[in-house]
Amino acid sequence: MAATAQQEGQAALRTLPLDDVRQIMWRYADRFDLQMLVQSVRAVARGPVARIVANGARNTHEWTTEKNSLLKVFDESGITSAFMEPEEGGYIEGPKNLALALIAFELAWVDAGAATSSLAGNLGLSPIHECGTPEQRAEYMTRCIPPAPGEDREPCRAAFALTEPIPYVGVDTGVLAGKVRVDQWEEGAEPILHVEKRGRFITGMDFANIVTAAVDSDDERIKGSCLVILEEDDPGTFDRGSATLKMVHQLSSTRDPVFNLKIPASRIVGGYTVKDGKIVPNMNHSEVIESVFRRTRVTVGLMTAAKLLSAIEPVIRYQRQRFRGSASDKPDSPRYQLGIQMKEDALHRLVDVWATGEAASSLGFEAARIFDVFDPIEREKEKLFKEQGIEGRRAILKAYKQAEKGALELIALEAMPAEKRDSQRYEELSNDLLTRFMVLESVANVYCPACKLWNTGHGAEIMREAVSLMGGYGITEDCPGFLFHKWMDAQLEATYEGPEAVQRRQLSVTMLSPVFLAQFRVWVGEMRRLSAQRPGTGACALATAMELWLWTVEHLRTAKDANGQALYNSSRQGVTFPLADALCWLLAARSLIMDTLELETKGPENPNLAEGLDGLTQFYQDLCHTFSGDAVGEVGRICAALVHGYNRHPEWSKETCASCYHDGELDDLEGIIPGMDASVPGIDVLGDDDSHPLKAGPCVRFPGLHRYMRLRARMEGCLTGSRLAKDRAAKAVAQVTIPEALDYPA
Repeated sequence: MAATAQQEGQAALRTLPLDDVRQIMWRYADRFDLQMLVQSVRAVARGPVARIVANGARNTHEWTTEKNSLLKVFDESGITSAFMEPEEGGYIEGPKNLALALIAFELAWVDAGAATSSLAGNLGLSPIHECGTPEQRAEYMTRCIPPAPGEDREPCRAAFALTEPIPYVGVDTGVLAGKVRVDQWEEGAEPILHVEKRGRFITGMDFANIVTAAVDSDDERIKGSCLVILEEDDPGTFDRGSATLKMVHQLSSTRDPVFNLKIPASRIVGGYTVKDGKIVPNMNHSEVIESVFRRTRVTVGLMTAAKLLSAIEPVIRYQRQRFRGSASDKPDSPRYQLGIQMKEDALHRLVDVWATGEAASSLGFEAARIFDVFDPIEREKEKLFKEQGIEGRRAILKAYKQAEKGALELIALEAMPAEKRDSQRYEELSNDLLTRFMVLESVANVYCPACKLWNTGHGAEIMREAVSLMGGYGITEDCPGFLFHKWMDAQLEATYEGPEAVQRRQLSVTMLSPVFLAQFRVWVGEMRRLSAQRPGTGACALATAMELWLWTVEHLRTAKDANGQALYNSSRQGVTFPLADALCWLLAARSLIMDTLELETKGPENPNLAEGLDGLTQFYQDLCHTFSGDAVGEVGRICAALVHGYNRHPEWSKETCASCYHDGELDDLEGIIPGMDASVPGIDVLGDDDSHPLKAGPCVRFPGLHRYMRLRARMEGCLTGSRLAKDRAAKAVAQVTIPEALDYPA
């Protein structure tokens, strides 16, 4: 295969991508702290975690001593304290979204349950970290930090209890069965609250001694809902409940706890005020959840992405060794060397798995980086609003509306060449806090649900493909790379922190933001320019698909169905949800292209990549082209169904037949206009006796859809070369060198 590649002038892909490649693509080549963190987490994942999985630890629902030993390993390796601020005992300065994403990725490369077990504590602390009072943050974040050398104490561990018990589980995050009421309230003293909460599928409950729980008021003296902090030693019942009989993520503890506790009102997350004799929480539970989930969903999406990329090496090894051991196959024969990879189908399907894993990783890590930039700006914005006295939903929305115009102007200026833009105005807008906040928030609000939806949803489907490429070996307990476990685990990740419908619902709202749509149009131009410089990436097809999606969105926002009903509204999820799906494909393809461009640009600066960089960048360009072709196909299918599918097909009637030709008329016209016969598309021909062709009705006409039809035809033409790119990628996979054995046990 290597000889074939060289004969075609194709640079060879020498090895699987290593850390030097990932650091560039995922933008942490200049972050030594993150590089060391990755190495530390990897040692845990491919050492202790892999060993207990190989020893069968996943075969029980119970939280065993063996599983519990991982908590200490997480503490000692720095995984636990990575979430904390330096003043709380952590060691990473600044926002930590990318750091936590890398932790989740490395752990899920081996076992997603271990990743969940690690991240669940962060989720339990997130309401306090994001929305807690300074006193709450100082108290609980420091208590959950692992002990320093020589310090004699056990770290506290947190869990997050949002969901309710069956039959209410998953109904709505706004529906809470957990209740809070005033138990005691003496004059001049802090109120004592009585909390009743039954949790369902609560991760970390075997060892958590702090729980942040969502509750609703059951007392006229408490207004609305809130989150409260529960502790194991509070008066009352702190029952960890029965183990959830889940079939996946067995290295994470999951139970159905019961709480009936008395706590001080100071445990309300974010604090409270007393107004007219009522306790008014400063933040209701929905506001806290929104702040938490807009970040933590990204790490879950990356857990599925890690599974896909971790499958590549085991599948290659299996395919190449499939026929070894036969007496008729000599070691130097193609059948012995390549095995199943002699066949194009096996290689093409593996390229699909690889491309999806790369796109999912690119999308997820871009989302994490966006939040690293967004987080400090969001906090500055909150401080600004507090200083200016902007409180309440109406006042905040008014401030956002006023800032929207500046955000749109800033996006337009950024898209201009530097020499043509108004530099003074550009600098003014760039330095305006609320303007920058509006731009970043519009993107973050789309990327978070898009990453969670596409990575876990489509990723789970492609993970099944990876398992199938292992043949019967794929569904055995000793399958290399634990692929069967990973496939099963992916099903749960698709429901974590809200199933697909929740993500689609959020996307259907946030993707219509004028600021996001303006940014999206800039990205279209970005892909157009890139396609002229690097046509082999598929950026041209992607740009046209992005234009088609934009046209379809604008069309559907004003169009009506055959019954005169508006198409784009919150209740028409048959319209809004598919459009959200299509957007995810576009964002994933763009992220992969941008990461590949980063590798091509920064790769030459790394001496470790000098020798094989040409083959590496060629392979990634081919993956981009291949994946862009798949994305374009999905977008075209979805848009076509939505644009045409809600129109009623014309029937044979007097009115519709008025524009049809009869055989005799067409014969007469043929003498005047040669070629004017029944074979011309779009012309319906009736018999002289008014008989019509055997079909539902006259051909559909497309009034007002001329631009759509041009874009669709152009987009399909832009697919030219995408299958050739897939052929090249497949050949590269067949000749890439892999290690002698996996670096963690089977």
